[in-house]
Amino acid sequence: MATQLLNQESHHDEHHHEDSKTIFGFWIYIMSDCILFASIFATYAVLHNNVYGGPSAKELFSMPFVLVETFILLTSSFTYGLAMLATHKKHKSQALFWLLITFLLGISFLAMEIYEFHKLAEEGNSWARSGFLSSFFTLVGTHGMHVFSGLIWMLALMLQVTKHGITSVTTRKLACLSLFWHFLDIVWIFVFTIVYLMGAI
Repeated sequence: MATQLLNQESHHDEHHHEDSKTIFGFWIYIMSDCILFASIFATYAVLHNNVYGGPSAKELFSMPFVLVETFILLTSSFTYGLAMLATHKKHKSQALFWLLITFLLGISFLAMEIYEFHKLAEEGNSWARSGFLSSFFTLVGTHGMHVFSGLIWMLALMLQVTKHGITSVTTRKLACLSLFWHFLDIVWIFVFTIVYLMGAI
């Protein structure tokens, strides 16, 4: 009996150690991504007035459209939080439901972003038009690629949870994706403030 308890304790400690290592490693990745986005934000700050005779941010962007886009992404962060709560309670169906809602919100956000890019390019305001537009497309496009990667990851985890249930492994993976998804929301708040809000002034 004592040996069995010791084995269970050892197994639990091993899982806890593995979780800690994974989360720590993922935090390092998030920090490296912070440096990437900081560099692109700095580039945008330098080039945002370089319109080369073309339209400025104030002339191009629709604030109501961007506000809806922002609301959708921030709501997806909330629904992912509900998915994590259900995961910790081992409620598989609830976790999958909230992950699906988060996935649909993420798809909606990405569709709006693609529509905005397409509309700008159609009007002759592609990334090649000016330094301002080059930096805009790079910044917002990089964020969009991260959202796209997050959605693929989310879909893969939904399939894993459906197949294997809520295990220590799937919980750890969902926790890493949670960090990533909330990080993207924070980056978007900076994009919204610096690019759209300040651009509209």
